[in-house]
Amino acid sequence: MINIHHKTLDDLEFSTVLSQVSEHCSTELGKLTVLDILPFPQAESVIHSLNETNEFVASFANENRIPNHSFSDITKELKLLKVENTVLELESFRRIQAISLTANTLVIFFEKFKEYYPVLNESASKIEITKHIVEEVDGIIDRFGEVKDDASDELFRIRKSINILKNKINQSFVIALNTNHNLDYLDDIRETVIDNRRVLAVKSMYRRKVKGAIMGGSKTGSIVYIEPEVTLNQSRELNNLQYEEQEEVNRILKALTEFIRPSLPLLHQYQDYLTHLDVISAKAKYARSMEGVMPEINTNRHIYIKDAYHPLLYLANKERNEKTFPQTIEMKDGNRIIVISGPNAGGKSITLKTVGLLQIMVQSGMLIPVHERSSVCLFDRVLSDIGDNQSIENHLSTYSYRLKQMNYFLKKCNDKTLFLIDEFGTGSDPELGGALAETFLEVFYERKAFGIITTHYSNLKLLANELPDMQNANMLFDNRTLQPLYKLVLGQAGSSFTFEVAQKNGIPYSLINKSKKKIERGKVRFDKTIAKLQKERSKLEKTERSLKVNEQKKIQETDKLEATNIRIQNKLESYQELYDSNQRLIYLGQKLKDAADTYFISKRKRELMAELFRIVQIENSKRKKQSAKQLKAEKAKEQQIKNEANQKAAVIRKKKKKQKEEAKKVVEKPKPILKVGDRVRMFDGRAIGSIDTIEKNKAIVNYGLFTTNVSVDLLELVEGK
Repeated sequence: MINIHHKTLDDLEFSTVLSQVSEHCSTELGKLTVLDILPFPQAESVIHSLNETNEFVASFANENRIPNHSFSDITKELKLLKVENTVLELESFRRIQAISLTANTLVIFFEKFKEYYPVLNESASKIEITKHIVEEVDGIIDRFGEVKDDASDELFRIRKSINILKNKINQSFVIALNTNHNLDYLDDIRETVIDNRRVLAVKSMYRRKVKGAIMGGSKTGSIVYIEPEVTLNQSRELNNLQYEEQEEVNRILKALTEFIRPSLPLLHQYQDYLTHLDVISAKAKYARSMEGVMPEINTNRHIYIKDAYHPLLYLANKERNEKTFPQTIEMKDGNRIIVISGPNAGGKSITLKTVGLLQIMVQSGMLIPVHERSSVCLFDRVLSDIGDNQSIENHLSTYSYRLKQMNYFLKKCNDKTLFLIDEFGTGSDPELGGALAETFLEVFYERKAFGIITTHYSNLKLLANELPDMQNANMLFDNRTLQPLYKLVLGQAGSSFTFEVAQKNGIPYSLINKSKKKIERGKVRFDKTIAKLQKERSKLEKTERSLKVNEQKKIQETDKLEATNIRIQNKLESYQELYDSNQRLIYLGQKLKDAADTYFISKRKRELMAELFRIVQIENSKRKKQSAKQLKAEKAKEQQIKNEANQKAAVIRKKKKKQKEEAKKVVEKPKPILKVGDRVRMFDGRAIGSIDTIEKNKAIVNYGLFTTNVSVDLLELVEGK
């Protein structure tokens, strides 16, 4: 049975977290429910709530978004329905209809997508789907919140009569208006409306000339407002009909209230369910704001929170665009109690609060800002003693109050307890307070409790070093700048850097040296040794970070080389396919040439056709059976390979041509004058001929079997005559 004291919740600022979560609620009932959240009493409830929140967070990233769950509070309506013969207002019916519709929509949605939301569907499946409330209200009240004309036959008759009578009144009034206007009895405004009745604006001097009931006058007294006599009787009849209408509406609403009254338990269930869903939604949105995840929940007394952030600090720094430093802490059998030491303002207290607050949040069904591979167990009690708890009302000093707290710890502490104590043993004589704190810690240790304490006492650091299930830890400090690094390191006690911090803050060195002489030399040496070890630890941390960066760079380079290698391999395979394809085409061309040569000699068409048909059959037998789509894709692939090859070949040719031109420019010789009889050849050719004649920069070159007419600029001299 989980039972966490309210003081622990106050120490860890859990109410501030709840306040931030409540801001994500869409209903007032949801906000009030969130502010009253306490850790769940049963482990099953914790796991169920965590799964619900985790599923809601998952809905933000998938296509099947959970429908809107907001609703108007119907608490007042539920109270009225408990009282017999009460009648609900029109707006109340609309609220009841809306909440029924929303609940039904969500229940149907979760049933449809139960594979995505199994836990949320489990809760929704307990809610009854009913359409009778929605349909009944729909049949009586329109979308503007008014009772429909056809809500009953009697109402339909009355409203029809009202409309007919209103038309008659308007017609009678118009006749009276025109008559009196023609007689010049009316003021310029002619008419106005008083008590929802049209009245004539009669000039005061003619008030006795116009028959009717005086309804009032202007402030100056120059105008008298008169309802014409012809409409008076009709208005009285209209009032009677409107009274009947209101009576019939009341009767209909009373009948509707009686129809809904038996569904009171169902409406309670709807409101409770939607409020619960609003709380889950708020938890999910809060988790998203700080990148919260659901850690593994184990049963083997093991806490491993990796890259854990304090939620309040993380969100505050995020708003200010400042960095928050995460902590990694592991506690298990064999390492149950951690003693954190080190200088003030180094982050000891915030680390202790981070562990405690995250534990409370998990046990309240909230996701926490840690690495997804983190794992936590559940505790029956979380005890805390954090901050200066001096009580003026009870006349207790800080130390007296802390002793009272320790007494409470001794009564409640067991193997299912997590205790958190900040500045353990302070408030009294260092020697005596330290000894008492050491005794308390030994008791907690013997009872196999889990815990984290922060301290400056050397005897507690030594105790943590001696006991096997307890270990020291320290917050890293930059020994050069004396600035905190906000990083927890397990396995080693921390120095308080008392004299170093004093020197940094401008205290004269002579006074610091005098202080050192006043205390035991052994203690100074012990503190100095710890400080030295911390410095070494800081150096190792920096070296480790540097090595990790270099390793990451090497991995990236290896990945790049691997990708390049794969790319080259793919290109080689493509070129090989192209080469094989071209070789096959050359082979086919040779076969066709042989067939053509045979036909040229024999002139036998039948043999030629038979040979061609045989070649085609042989080729087709080598092919796999492919659909037109596959053939098209294969041709497209071949064409793509050819295009790539041609593009690269074109680039290479262009490059070679450019190199050739540049070389030609460098080694260009004076052009010889060609004469008849010289042996020549073309620049891009191999055949050698002799010039027969030269005329107008054109030369006839004789190659033996034939002659050709060529521009002199295209010829180069091989041998002069």
